[in-house]
Amino acid sequence: MTPNDFQRVKRLGRYLNQDRGRLLLIVLILVPVALAGAIQPLLVGQAISVLRGEPTVQVLADLSMRSAVRLLVGLLLASVLLRLALQGFQTYNIQAVGQRLTARIRQDLFSHSIALSLRFHDRMPVGKLLTRLTSDVDALSEVFGSGAVGVLADVVSLFVIAVTMVLIDWRLGLLLLASQLPVTFLILWLQRKYRRANYRVREELAQLNADFQENLQGLEVVQMFRRETINGQRFRRTGLTYRKAVNGTIFFDSSISAFIEWVSLAAVAFVLALGGWMVTNQLMGLGTLTTFILYSQRLFEPLRQLAERFTQIQGGLTAVERIGELLEQKIEILDFDLVEVKPSFSSNATDKSFGEVIFDDVSFAYRPDEPIIQNLSFRISPGENVALVGPTGSGKTTLIRLLCRLYEPQRGTIFLDGKDIREIPIKLLRKKLGVVLQDTFLFSGNVAENLRLDSLINDVELQEICKDLGLETLLNKLPKGLDTELRERGGNLSSGERQLLSVARVAIRNPTVLIMDEATAFMDPSTEATLQRDLSRLLEHRTALVIAHRLVTVESANRILVLRRGKLVEEGTHKELRAQGGLYSQLADLQERGLTKL
Repeated sequence: MTPNDFQRVKRLGRYLNQDRGRLLLIVLILVPVALAGAIQPLLVGQAISVLRGEPTVQVLADLSMRSAVRLLVGLLLASVLLRLALQGFQTYNIQAVGQRLTARIRQDLFSHSIALSLRFHDRMPVGKLLTRLTSDVDALSEVFGSGAVGVLADVVSLFVIAVTMVLIDWRLGLLLLASQLPVTFLILWLQRKYRRANYRVREELAQLNADFQENLQGLEVVQMFRRETINGQRFRRTGLTYRKAVNGTIFFDSSISAFIEWVSLAAVAFVLALGGWMVTNQLMGLGTLTTFILYSQRLFEPLRQLAERFTQIQGGLTAVERIGELLEQKIEILDFDLVEVKPSFSSNATDKSFGEVIFDDVSFAYRPDEPIIQNLSFRISPGENVALVGPTGSGKTTLIRLLCRLYEPQRGTIFLDGKDIREIPIKLLRKKLGVVLQDTFLFSGNVAENLRLDSLINDVELQEICKDLGLETLLNKLPKGLDTELRERGGNLSSGERQLLSVARVAIRNPTVLIMDEATAFMDPSTEATLQRDLSRLLEHRTALVIAHRLVTVESANRILVLRRGKLVEEGTHKELRAQGGLYSQLADLQERGLTKL
C-alpha cells in the first residue's frame, strides 16, 4: 500500500465508527475460532498415538484406551461444532457490517456527485461515474466482507498453528515455517503486478459501461441512421480490450494459486520423507507425524486464502483509489460569506420590487483557449421582460447557467436584487429563479410528483393551480390525471406536453425571475396560444429573461439583448434594432425568409 492508499483507507474507516462494538466482537471471536481449528490435528495425532501405544499427554496416559479415544472423539466433535457456530456468527456479522459500510459510502458518493458542478460532469461520462457508484463500491464491500477481516483471521490461524507445531517438535516446525518465506515474497511481488492490472480492468469496465449507456440513450438515432453494425463493432473492440485486461488479472491470480499449491505439496512430501525416516528410527511417533502432516496442510490453507484475499484486497484498493479520486473532487459551487460588493451599475431594486439582475464585467470559458462570455455587462430592471438573441454559440445558454450558479465566472460579478449571487444561499437563489429549458427533463413517477418536486403543495391546491395554468385539457387526456405514471424521461408524453408540465412546475414555485429557453418550441399552435395567455399572466410583476428564436416572442419583449461571441453587441426594442440595420436586423430578415432562427 502506498501512503495515498493509507490516507484513503483511513478516510473510509470513519464509515465504520457506528459499528465499532460489532467489529470488536468480530475480532475477539477470531482467537477461539483459530484455537478450535488448530487443536483438531493435535487430537487426531493423539488418537493415533493412543491406538499404537505411543507416548501421549498425561491426561490420556491415565485413561484406558477406550476412554481416551472416546474423550478425543468428543473433544474433536466439540471443536468442530464450536468452530462452525462461531464462524457462522462471524460471517453474518461481517457481511452485515460490510453492507452498511457500502450503503453509507454509496450514499455519500451519490450526494457528492450531485453536488459537483456541471464542469466536472461535462468531462465525466455517465457510464464511468455509474461504475464508481456500483462496481467499485461492490468491490470495496467484498474486500471488507471476505478480505480485511479474513486476512486478520488467517494471520491469527497461522500464528496459532506455528506456535503449536514448534511446541510439538521444533525441528519439523521450523522446517515448515521456513518454507513460507519464498511463498510470501512471491505473493507480494505478484500482488503489485496484480494491482496495476486490476486498475486497468476497472478503467476498461467503466469505458464499457459508458459505451453501453451512450448507445441506449441514443437508441433512436442509432436505429434511424442504421448505426447498429458500426456501433456494435466499436462496442466489440471495447469488450475485447476489457477481456484482455481481465485476462491479465487472471494470469497473476492463477500464478499465485499454482505456486502455493506446488510449495504445499513439496512441503508435505518433505515432511513425509523426513518424518518417515524419524518414525523408522523411533525418533518420532506415528501420531506426531500424522499431526505434522495435517498441520502442514492447514499451514498452507490460510496462506492460500491469504493470497486469494490479497487479490481481493488489491482489487479493493483499486476501488478505494477510484472512489477516493471521486470524493477528492472539489465542490466548486458553495455558499460563501463574502463582503458585500457594490455593483458598478446603479441598483434600483426596492423592498417592493424584486427581480433586478446585473452582470458586471463577466467573463467565462469552459476551456482557457475558448472564451464563451467576454466582459459582459448589462442590467435588467425589476419586472422587465428581456429577450436574448444571437447566433448559435454566442453564449445565451451559458449566461443562464452562470445566473443560476451552475458554473462560476472566471471574472466579474453577477447581482440579484443588488446582492452578489455568491452571497445568496444556493437553495434560496434557485428558489428565486424559475427556469424552463428547451430540453425538458421529467423524472420517473407520477405527474403530481414531477410538478411538486420540492414544493409542499397538497392535492387540492395543485389541482387548482393546474386549472389556473390551463392544464385541464392535458390532464383530462391522461389515464389517471395527476396520478398518471410517467416512464423514464416522460417517454409516454409528447415533447409539447413535457414542456407544458415544465412551465407549470416553475409557475408553482412563484419565482422572482423567470428564465425561459424557447419554452414553446415543441408545442402545437393551439397549445402554444393557450400557454401564451397564461404566460402573460405569469410574467406580470416578474422579471423575465427569455432566450428567443421566434420573432413573435422577441417583438413582445421590453428590451432585446443581442450577443455575438459572448459579447453584447446591440440592445434595444424590436423597432429600434430593426432600424439600426445591424446583426439583429440581419437575423430577423433571414428568419422572415425562413432561412434561420434568431
